[in-house]
Amino acid sequence: MSDSSTHTVSIIVADSEVIIRNVLSDYLRQCGYKVIDAATADEVIEILVKGASQISVILSDSDLGGSMNAFSLRFWVREKRPDIHFILAGNVDNAARAAGNLCDEGPHLARPYDPQLVMVHIRQLLAAAQK
Repeated sequence: MSDSSTHTVSIIVADSEVIIRNVLSDYLRQCGYKVIDAATADEVIEILVKGASQISVILSDSDLGGSMNAFSLRFWVREKRPDIHFILAGNVDNAARAAGNLCDEGPHLARPYDPQLVMVHIRQLLAAAQK
């Protein structure tokens, strides 16, 4: 499943639901990505602050808990680490309520995750960034 372009890509999978997080993380690892799991926004920030400089993508559930929600986390990442791509995933009802007036910040993927669609989305995101 993996190709040589995925071996240098590190992804944070941030989801408070451990089963969902583990299934998706395992799948992405099988596809050749290095994956770091996080259960809250605080864990994501801790990973980034402690020097995980090789992170390319954060995939976050829009209902992610912690001291900030996923939308605030996305703003934090954009400000502190603009080199990292941020993918929001969530069900439409919850995400619409949480996104409010953040039109372009809304979810990019739907939950429950289709692991293959997640991988395709990550590849497209990284390919577009290289252009």
